[in-house]
Amino acid sequence: MNLVDTGVSLIVANAVTEGLAGSNLWEFASGRSNGRYRAGRDGSTKLTLPGLITGETFGATSSVQSVSDAIKYNFKKHGMQMIGTVILTPVLAKMGKKVLSKPVLRPMNKLLKTTGLDVKV
Repeated sequence: MNLVDTGVSLIVANAVTEGLAGSNLWEFASGRSNGRYRAGRDGSTKLTLPGLITGETFGATSSVQSVSDAIKYNFKKHGMQMIGTVILTPVLAKMGKKVLSKPVLRPMNKLLKTTGLDVKV
């Protein structure tokens, strides 16, 4: 398992859920917003997986009435940031791995190998 690639995947997934659903990856998957379970009842344009499954998508004070309207609204609000993150994060991670491979990553991988874990940085 490569920790850098896993981190890049999580950053990209978070950017996509933020850009399309209006909530970060944790909020989208769990339905929790600010520590409370509010799937579809927060009155905003945030989409969550539990809210989509149960059909409780929007609150009474929401400015949108359908899932497609919410996605359009969220894309207009967060779309450029999402596109930039999806494109730049893998590129910057690849550049960082090349620059840091010899002085930092190789010794760290050797140290991790001695622990017996099948993990690479």
